[in-house]
Amino acid sequence: DAPTMGGMTEQGEAIRTAILTVDDDPGVSRAVARDLRRRYGERHRIVRAESGAAALDALRQLKLRGDLVAIILADYRMPEMNGIEFLEQAMDIYPGARRVLLTAYADTEAAIDAINVVDLDHYLLKPWDPPEEKLYPVVDALLDSWMSSDHRPVPETKVIGHRWSARSSEVREFLARNQVPYRWYASDEPEGQRLLEAAQSDGLSLPVVITPGGDPLIEPTDAELALRVGLATTPSKDFYDLIVIGGGPAGLGAAVYGASEGLRTVLVERTATGGQAGQSSRIENYLGFPDGVSGAQLTDRARRQATKFGAEVLTTRDVIGLDVRGSARSVRFADGSSIDAHTIILATGVSYRQLDAPGLSSLTGRGVYYGSALTEASACLGQDIYIVGGANSAGQAAVYLARHAKSVTILVRGPSLERSMSYYLIKQIADVPNISVRTCTEVVAAQGDDHLAGLTLRSTADGSTENVDAQLLFLFIGAAPLTGWLDGVVVRDERGFVIAGPDLSMGGERPRGWELDRMPYHLETSVPGVFVAGDARAESAKRVASAVGEGALAVMLVHRYLEKT
Repeated sequence: DAPTMGGMTEQGEAIRTAILTVDDDPGVSRAVARDLRRRYGERHRIVRAESGAAALDALRQLKLRGDLVAIILADYRMPEMNGIEFLEQAMDIYPGARRVLLTAYADTEAAIDAINVVDLDHYLLKPWDPPEEKLYPVVDALLDSWMSSDHRPVPETKVIGHRWSARSSEVREFLARNQVPYRWYASDEPEGQRLLEAAQSDGLSLPVVITPGGDPLIEPTDAELALRVGLATTPSKDFYDLIVIGGGPAGLGAAVYGASEGLRTVLVERTATGGQAGQSSRIENYLGFPDGVSGAQLTDRARRQATKFGAEVLTTRDVIGLDVRGSARSVRFADGSSIDAHTIILATGVSYRQLDAPGLSSLTGRGVYYGSALTEASACLGQDIYIVGGANSAGQAAVYLARHAKSVTILVRGPSLERSMSYYLIKQIADVPNISVRTCTEVVAAQGDDHLAGLTLRSTADGSTENVDAQLLFLFIGAAPLTGWLDGVVVRDERGFVIAGPDLSMGGERPRGWELDRMPYHLETSVPGVFVAGDARAESAKRVASAVGEGALAVMLVHRYLEKT
């Protein structure tokens, strides 16, 4: 049986272009659909409705799913909504579909008038027998006309939002970082408005996300998005050998090595795998990639490698607590659930520090972005943009964004880039003509109403200030560890970085509260069986290669711990 859809039936598979017919007389409706299906059913879906309202519902659902409609055939004499009134509304949903009106002889004058009202392509007189002479030649010609125009399908997730909506920007970044294909539609452009109408959205609550299956999500949370676009959010087990918290290079490295060596491994990530490295436009000093690799590519390969070996990868799970229950280590989530394991590797990484300057907070996501926000690269075309930060991530973003921007200005508080940026990047920046570096400079204020319009810069040398026009600002400052939830459980330094291994011992003595006969292993924290790897560890190297290496080393120490317990 053909599935029911909004009061009508559809024939065929979702990938085929649709021909929709609507007639309030069930017998006529079935007859039209039968004749269409006999000739076109193998290549096209035939969608049948028995009222204008049901047909509009069908068109909206087809629109949300990204399906195509080539031809709409509508009966003129229908109660509540005649064929012309229906076609007027159908045009707003599928403006490219060819429009045909079915009329009786007495209605030919109305059909002729409809040519001007709804840009009618053809009108057919009832009865249309034999269809080989009266129906098929008309439909063939209209299909040929439609096929010659560009109405390609959009199978991806669709995001409709406002250019300067902070949440719209966050949703695009979330999907991009999780390698979910999507297409962006501005809410004030015709196609975006058609999709909002199909989703029955008032256009005030943005963004609207439409899943590949055609389900509209109004202002969805990250967790709702993850669930609806196919990302795993729920663990399959209650107990694991190893829980890896954080999906950056260290966490992914630990997941790959843990799963490949037979440990029941789950990786938990609160947003998207990759961490800060995953947002890098180009990493050129990573071993084995002489031509460089983007953070997204490296992340995608590592994630696929981990899942190939059997590791579970959970996204949008916010870890808020760590408990010791005998030999088990328990991780608590924000929703109240928890999972247990023999061991844990903390690979939570760091986040960019928020810049405390007037105007920046209200403009975040509206021209002010923390990290590279690569989904905003196209918006840099012909713009003057500013980047704050002197580390590699800032340099990589500058080189990448300079391809699109009119000018890129790197602002650093210190006297030079040499102390914080790799030599190869400094040389690259010097060779890009539209990149300039302003040393001893900081941002002290931002101006703009609904989006960034200007910045106030201050010299750290003499205190003088200057106002500049700016449409986009990207900030790469500081490194704040994401370890607040470990307070009172795991020993950290004054900045929040986790202390591990020999650094826990004062004068060769065991750490306070340490009850085992042995000293902590190299990457082991003050809680036995809980290890740390990557940027979250105190005195770590803050490089992708070292983070991956620490993730692998931590797994080796996990094996050693399990053998001794």
